[in-house]
Amino acid sequence: MKTYQLSAEPRTDLGKKAAKALRAENKIPVVLNGGEIVELPYTAALKPGEKIVEIGRGRGLVTTDLAVSNEDVRKLIYTPDIYAIELDINGEKRNAVLREIQFHPVKDSILHIDLLEVNDKKPVVVEVPVQLEGHAEGVKAGGKLNLSMKKIKVKAPYTAIPERVVINIDNLGLGKTLQIGDLHFEGLELMNAKNAVVCAVQLARAARGAQAKA
Repeated sequence: MKTYQLSAEPRTDLGKKAAKALRAENKIPVVLNGGEIVELPYTAALKPGEKIVEIGRGRGLVTTDLAVSNEDVRKLIYTPDIYAIELDINGEKRNAVLREIQFHPVKDSILHIDLLEVNDKKPVVVEVPVQLEGHAEGVKAGGKLNLSMKKIKVKAPYTAIPERVVINIDNLGLGKTLQIGDLHFEGLELMNAKNAVVCAVQLARAARGAQAKA
């Protein structure tokens, strides 16, 4: 994946009122998940913006509340590309991937962003764009190529996740489908259902009409 540099500042004033005031400053509330798992009660000092979220069995997860500039994330959000995010939090570097974005239902502005902290050992699940290459046999025979899944979910350490997965369709015949179970990419675990259709070559309307007449 490409790397995206993003500066963030710790956020200690929480709640709806504080989030609204932050957005008025053209900033976006962010939560960085996936931090260290600790035993409770936790007595060590927390960094600015950090808090403990109880996850059960006497353990808690360290999460970090942050704020980022609206302008700084535009090229991260409004793009078909995927990125590994290098966060700069007051000079401290932390790696993350985009987990979820909450948009305003009317204005379509960004209300909130969830990030997931990553490292080169822990696998993460990311949606990766699909790129088809080649010329399907079925299209040469008069069929129409239909891409059903523009992205597929893969699981791997973030350092092993590609910018896109390339699928060769040269042997895809007329009326045939290519499913998740037909695919294999070295180092990646595919997380979609095995019978999910990625792409298919369908009979064109004219071909269906001719077939019906025959």
